[in-house]
Amino acid sequence: MKKVISKNNAASEFDQQKGDLPPGLAQPAQRALAGAGIQRLEQLTKFTEEEIKQLHGIGPNALKQLHEALAVRGLSFSPKGKVKSK
Repeated sequence: MKKVISKNNAASEFDQQKGDLPPGLAQPAQRALAGAGIQRLEQLTKFTEEEIKQLHGIGPNALKQLHEALAVRGLSFSPKGKVKSK
């Protein structure tokens, strides 16, 4: 029997994984985010879209997937850069 996942319970399925990045995200994008220490969507909110776009491995499709995943959670990229601690 085939399991059907609705958009509503897709978010809860992400929570069961180590991170909650979109499951269809390409490997180069996953490696780029992991290299920047990003495993969860909430961490993306500390970066601007431009900062994420600069990562090698993040292309237009990955950016679109990240935007959509953030929107499902009511999140977005930061309007300002990452806050650097002293």
